[in-house]
Amino acid sequence: MLAVIAVEAGAPEVLRVEEVETPHPGPGEVLIKVAAAGVNRADLLQRQGHYPPPPGASPIIGLECSGDIAEVGPGVTGWEVGDACMALLAGGGYAEYVVVPAGQVVEPPDGIDRVTAGGLMETAATVSSNLHLAGLSSGDFFLVHGGSGGIGSMAIQYAKALGATAMATAGSAAKLDYCRSVGADLAVSYREDWVAAVQDLSAGHGVDVVLDPIGAKYLGQHLTVLATEGRLVVIGLQGGQKAEVNLGQLLSKRGRILATTVRSRPVAEKSAICARVAEAVWPLISSGAIRPAPQTVLRLEQAAEAHRQLESGDNLGKIILTTS
Repeated sequence: MLAVIAVEAGAPEVLRVEEVETPHPGPGEVLIKVAAAGVNRADLLQRQGHYPPPPGASPIIGLECSGDIAEVGPGVTGWEVGDACMALLAGGGYAEYVVVPAGQVVEPPDGIDRVTAGGLMETAATVSSNLHLAGLSSGDFFLVHGGSGGIGSMAIQYAKALGATAMATAGSAAKLDYCRSVGADLAVSYREDWVAAVQDLSAGHGVDVVLDPIGAKYLGQHLTVLATEGRLVVIGLQGGQKAEVNLGQLLSKRGRILATTVRSRPVAEKSAICARVAEAVWPLISSGAIRPAPQTVLRLEQAAEAHRQLESGDNLGKIILTTS
């Protein structure tokens, strides 16, 4: 099969399409013929050598895909060759075929084409699992950074579906307009005083749940905007790994800082997350309550260009690689 290989750690140019051996499923696994694979920021980190795959996972980059079941391993029930599917992966998505535990494979939402499906699973799993962990509920104030990306746009809409007030930051007028178009009650440039804007909208209440892909850079500001008993959920480190925590400020608000990742969790936990996505998120997509993010679609052979576009910060929505 053809797969995108990082020949060494480095810039996007290290990505090459090469012929490698097609994998075969073991007990409890299926082989997927990949139609499309989403491109995520974690992929950039892996290419740079900063985010290696978990032990036993494919070294090929790619955390989500859509396609068809090509082979069913021993002990797997509920799937047959030719079934349309999408999957949450620990690695291997940038390829024509990938092996994945059957519990991490679900049917696509009704009415969603395969290309769009290729960029949904990672964002839906990340958003739904973390907002479930944080206990976001109706009446809460919610904030996400990067509201025009795959994670951000999903988070805005899922928070609104839960009855929360959704706030987002983004970097351009077009991206802010997009955030508003998918339901953001507040969309503010991260180059402006977004802390004041958040406090104004919440009438001083603050934010009950922050979904944070930035990390260290915004830690102080997040503690400032956090509501009493607020929850800061760190899911990325785009703004650095280390920062000082004002424990007195956190203590006075009875706040919580949570830090999570999906990729390294045991198969049983990831399978439970996928089942929750199919149950809680897919009906919202099928009904139109959640609209998939706009897509920039490139060929598998254009993986380096896909990484360049995502790194630039100019892209709106999701970048997807297709195999055919």
